[in-house]
Amino acid sequence: VQLQASGGGLVQPGGSLKLSCAVSGSSLRFKVMGWYRQAPGKQRELVAQIAGGGSKDYGDSVKGRFTISRDSNKNTVFLLMSSLKPEDTAVYYCTMAGAYWGQGTQVTVSS
Repeated sequence: VQLQASGGGLVQPGGSLKLSCAVSGSSLRFKVMGWYRQAPGKQRELVAQIAGGGSKDYGDSVKGRFTISRDSNKNTVFLLMSSLKPEDTAVYYCTMAGAYWGQGTQVTVSS
């Protein structure tokens, strides 16, 4: 199973980015898919997750700004990030059920 994250980059405060995580080797249908992030000197933290049935959970710091979604036909999970803040700067990782992880994509929020 491989997860390929993409879509990171440099964005100004208040801007938006959409991350993608393409899964190969297994169907993400009915699996819990999540996004985590890790900033320098900090522990990895949950950003958002979507359960097999479609229910969603978000970290407190991103509620109302980030939206997780998935396209089972494309075997891809997305993270739409809006109203970005400098404190959102981190490496973002996608995961399938906590068992498989992508390589991470850097998001930098700075003016």
